[in-house]
Amino acid sequence: MSTSAIRRPTKKQIKVPKKYGPEFSVDSTWAQLSRNIREIQHSNAHNLSFEENHRYGYNMVLNRQGNALYNGLKDLVREHLKELADAHIFPAFPVSEEQQTHEGEVLLKALRKVWDDHTSSMTKIGQILKYMDRVYVRQQSLLETWDLGLDLFIKNIIQRDRIQGVLITAILNQIRYEREGYTVNQAAVQSCVDVFLRLRIDGVTIYKRELEPVLLEQTTSFYQEEGKTLVQSCDAPQFLKKVERRFEEEDLRAHHYLASQTAPAIEQILKDHLLTPHLSDVISKPQSGLDIMIDSDKIRELRRLYRLYTSVPTGLAILKKALKDSITSRGKAINENALGTDPVEGAERGDTDPKGKGKAKAPMNTLTPATEWVQRVLELKDRFDHVWRDAFRSDRDVEVATNEAFESFINQNDKCSEFLSLFIDDNLRRGLKGKTDTEIAAVLDKTITVFRYVTEKDVFERYYKGHLSKRLLQSRSVSEDTEREMLSRLKVECGYQFTQKLEGMFNDIKLSAEAMEIYQTYLAKTTPPEVPINVIVMTSTYWPMSHSASPCNISPLLAKSCQSFEQFYLSRHSGRRLTWQYGLGNADVRVRFKTRSHDLSVSTFALVILLLFADLGDSDFLTYSEIKEATSIVDNELKRHLQSLACGKFKILKKHPPGRDVDDDDSFSFNNDFTCSMQKIKIATVSSKIETTQERKETRDRIDEERKHQVDACIVRIMKDRKHMTHIDLVNEAIRQLTGRFNPEPILIKRRIENLIEREYLERCEDRKSYNYLA
Repeated sequence: MSTSAIRRPTKKQIKVPKKYGPEFSVDSTWAQLSRNIREIQHSNAHNLSFEENHRYGYNMVLNRQGNALYNGLKDLVREHLKELADAHIFPAFPVSEEQQTHEGEVLLKALRKVWDDHTSSMTKIGQILKYMDRVYVRQQSLLETWDLGLDLFIKNIIQRDRIQGVLITAILNQIRYEREGYTVNQAAVQSCVDVFLRLRIDGVTIYKRELEPVLLEQTTSFYQEEGKTLVQSCDAPQFLKKVERRFEEEDLRAHHYLASQTAPAIEQILKDHLLTPHLSDVISKPQSGLDIMIDSDKIRELRRLYRLYTSVPTGLAILKKALKDSITSRGKAINENALGTDPVEGAERGDTDPKGKGKAKAPMNTLTPATEWVQRVLELKDRFDHVWRDAFRSDRDVEVATNEAFESFINQNDKCSEFLSLFIDDNLRRGLKGKTDTEIAAVLDKTITVFRYVTEKDVFERYYKGHLSKRLLQSRSVSEDTEREMLSRLKVECGYQFTQKLEGMFNDIKLSAEAMEIYQTYLAKTTPPEVPINVIVMTSTYWPMSHSASPCNISPLLAKSCQSFEQFYLSRHSGRRLTWQYGLGNADVRVRFKTRSHDLSVSTFALVILLLFADLGDSDFLTYSEIKEATSIVDNELKRHLQSLACGKFKILKKHPPGRDVDDDDSFSFNNDFTCSMQKIKIATVSSKIETTQERKETRDRIDEERKHQVDACIVRIMKDRKHMTHIDLVNEAIRQLTGRFNPEPILIKRRIENLIEREYLERCEDRKSYNYLA
């Protein structure tokens, strides 16, 4: 039996690889690498090998000498930075106050040179030590080469000795120098600021940490003083121009060579210290403020004012207040000018010279006080609308403020409703003749603009109704289309009820024209009266009947004509009653004088007066008392018509003694020597266009009485719908519904509620605070 031994496999021994290069030496490697790093720092890297230096760093890290390499690098950089500071920065330090201003630029350039030198060398060093950054630095959680260079720059340049403070002072001096109007090297400042922006301490840039706070502090101090100086030395437009320029300059400065992050803070300082404290003083400057800029139509300056004032929280409120004060003061002057003219003196009595001759002084303005007042209000409105539109960018808040101001001063004039109605009357009589449709629409729109501001629209309605009635009865309107166009505008503003009676007046004119055609046909079949008449039948509820209180004794000849029409009319309309309004009529009469005859157009009252002189001789006269007794015309109407006949432009009668006033002891005779080149003459009635104090009191009493009925109707209408309401709710609802016509006082509503309770329309509940409606 044979056996064989089992051979076990033998384990091969690993041989240490042979070293083909020279053995590694820390000292020699670092000596060569440090020498090359210094060459790089001194800008002599063009003769060095990148691969060789990279291998030096690689070998030191590979042979666990990363710590020596890292610390050695720190020492080299630190040493180089100190050399740079000693060579460039310290020699550039200003040595006096004057040098800090003028030589700061040199210091800023020196810092930038040091920075550029340092960053250039650190960039190249970082490239040859990439392996250290990738291996050793990450393992030890240290700063990479670039970040290490920034950290060392902060500690050995910025924070060394006084360098940081001197640098900041130099930057601030350059900024202040430029703010004072001098030219500085912005690039030098920008380069230094850029360094501060790239250096960080605890994640915050040195710019934000050290420079910006003192910059903002200096800016605050500078503009506090400049604001005080400008407001004292400049007029308003100059102040606004310089302030706006400061905003533009600071914005450019912040974005050009400071940091854009600083721009909002500097802008806020300008608002808080240069602009806001002086808003009221600037806008109210007596010789150059808002009023003067508006009067001078300085739209560019007003635009600038609006831009600046709306940029701060309190600016718009101050602007609105100044605008309201300006409008109110101007409106007050307009009111005083208009109300300073005595309408009785200017329209009825006139001015009499010392000799008693009837020569009136020529008025300063051909416009009546009423027309002039509305015209000046419209001119003021146009001026501020122009400013609001072109300078204030159609700002709605400004518009509300101006509207409040206009409403305030317009309604401070107790005669505003009457004046506005007279203005419309003047335009619809003659002011709109020859104008195009566009021009007419523009005038009507302006009129409605003023009408919107009038709070007592019921007062306006009463005056407008009276003036409209005269235009319709005397056929003095420019055109019926224009009249109806005005009514349509009023209807849009106040609703159908406001114009219902006014439209009824137009309907009466139309129906009367149709009735007169039928009447003429009727007369053709009978014996007509000697005096032909044209009658307008007015519905008493539509037309103002204030003239019914003026009786008149007409001649039998005229009475026959009236009776003829009355008989005809009542035969066609049973149950109606006709009341003749002689004070609203007019007549055409041919009068024979010594030389020739003239066709006179006079009022009915004037015709009645003239007929009294028909049978008198040239030397005969009638006293005022005799005329009054014969005609039964009331004093004020009689004096007005005697003035028109004896004291006006065409003196049909002679007044004894001569003069512009008609007194109770005057006498009158027929002026047979009257001559005139015209065949047809219109004798205008001398009348007071503006109500006298007594007439206004009577009008106000009638309006107050009408308001009582309107309040009663409103309360009943509300309670009929609600059935039960508390006192406060009822008063508030009544005020809301009545505001469109007038502003009712709560005390008036309370009194009308009491009256309605007495009349059993309402009853007071047991809680004494609410009411029930009684059907």
